Amino acid sequence: MWIEIGIAAIKSLVVLLMVLQLAGALGWVERKGSALIQDRIGANRAGIPLFGTNITLQGLINTLMADPLKMLTKEDVVPHGVDRLLHTLAPLVTLFPALVTFAIIPFGDVLVVGDREINLQVARLDVGILYALAMVSLGVYGVVLGGWASNNRWSLLGGIRGSAQMISYEVAMGLAVVSMILLYGTVDLQTMAHEQGHLIGGWLPGWGILYQPLAFVIFLTAGIAESKRVPFDLPESESELVSGFFTEYSGSKHMMFFMTDFIEVIIVAGLGATLFFGGWQVPWLYRDGFHLPGGTLIELPNLVVALLQVASFTIKVLVLCWFQIMVRWTLPRFRYDQLMNLGWKGMLPLALANVVVTAIAVLLVQDA
Repeated sequence: MWIEIGIAAIKSLVVLLMVLQLAGALGWVERKGSALIQDRIGANRAGIPLFGTNITLQGLINTLMADPLKMLTKEDVVPHGVDRLLHTLAPLVTLFPALVTFAIIPFGDVLVVGDREINLQVARLDVGILYALAMVSLGVYGVVLGGWASNNRWSLLGGIRGSAQMISYEVAMGLAVVSMILLYGTVDLQTMAHEQGHLIGGWLPGWGILYQPLAFVIFLTAGIAESKRVPFDLPESESELVSGFFTEYSGSKHMMFFMTDFIEVIIVAGLGATLFFGGWQVPWLYRDGFHLPGGTLIELPNLVVALLQVASFTIKVLVLCWFQIMVRWTLPRFRYDQLMNLGWKGMLPLALANVVVTAIAVLLVQDA
């Protein structure tokens, strides 16, 4: 029993550190990436003085060291007249569900150590995708609490906008996931990843994107809206609401809200990779090695196979994160009526139609 607990603790720690490090790296990518897009220099001041020069490492010192230290050492200002308990709970309620969502996202198949097979997933749940949707939906409580407890009309308006937006787009996201559940016949994410290991025509990987391209577009769009980023950043919209629902937050509490934005980007990328791009699957790679088209077998040790699977999953997540960063600095912000019209009049009917068509197709295939 203690060995199982130790393995679970190590997997949890590894996943947590990977997510937090990637969240910090995304902050740097967003700042320097936006600078490249807009022909600016970007973060370049904070650095390490060495040999008469200021070593900034292209803004890495600024983003990964100076900014976190500044936020952690900054005074925690609590405005007069606020509900102190709720004001403190709001960033925790926002950050915690986002972090624990990664417990059910598989980043590999199995690692064999001696006579023990270690599932490369923190927690194997039969209802994994339902758990993920439940945790993602809990983030709305942090947004509402932050806006209401701040005793600020701009924060309250940001909280109201955020709750309406997140609840609206959760419907379309949930229906996109329902299409994938119908396709795979399971709600277990590890099983979904396994199902995408088959080959179409003996050579083409049968990833979910080939069967459900519309569901992917709906899922990704709704995911960006759930993370409240441009072009769906109405709950924050600096030009209207200062910083929206977390205007009255400073120091470490502000950093938790700030980090949650990037962690949600990683959640969307991780779930998108698992549902639509095979998760940890590498084309033609199985537990014993590569089975190339034509019957050629290249045997590989289990450790090499596991490392290739983890690398594959990581690359897919990074590409989807990069895409979301590019969208954030490319498209203009929607008006609020456009935001709601897209969610309820555009994406919801498409998602419903996709579920119906998928259900009919699955029935026809089963009866054939």
